[in-house]
Amino acid sequence: MRDLIYSNNVYTLRTELGISQDKMAADLEISRRSISKIENGDQNPSLEMVYRISAYFNRLVPEVFPLNSDVKLRAHDEF
Repeated sequence: MRDLIYSNNVYTLRTELGISQDKMAADLEISRRSISKIENGDQNPSLEMVYRISAYFNRLVPEVFPLNSDVKLRAHDEF
């Protein structure tokens, strides 16, 4: 079971723009396999990669990587 603190819209944004995984991977200088794993939620991108991917789509980080609702609730309860 995956324990991601956020979901992601990478696949949706990439396909809406008609960009292949190969092109995106080449543009970001990472492997196509990494793109696939990020899209599927099998790999957590580094903070740097989160910012790079968001910039790639010219979107704010929360638009590309929104926090899961249970994390928002836990964070709120801790304060």
